[in-house]
Amino acid sequence: MSRIASGLRAWVVQRATAVYLGIFGTYLLLHFVFDWPTSHAELQGWVAHPVVALGLLLFIPALLLHAWVGIRDVLMDYAKPVAIRVAALWLVAIIFIASGLWAAQAILLARMG
Repeated sequence: MSRIASGLRAWVVQRATAVYLGIFGTYLLLHFVFDWPTSHAELQGWVAHPVVALGLLLFIPALLLHAWVGIRDVLMDYAKPVAIRVAALWLVAIIFIASGLWAAQAILLARMG
């Protein structure tokens, strides 16, 4: 694949995830402004709702993918030594994978509990 196609794919991913993050982020903001949960049990019940859980389970990878594309582009542009760039990308990837798994686990446990 050419570098142009790779850059185009990153641009499309960045824009598509931004649209979802904007729409779902607006929903989250409006929900918490107008219907603030008064207890942990109420918040857990809201997260356990199938539509909300699905939205959050889509939100997590969209957020991480959006951040990955941005951080990857910054590192590719400004981390000139290849070893530093590769190490930084691996570190970010491990942190993102661990964060995504942790967040998905929290949502799925709220769904079960």
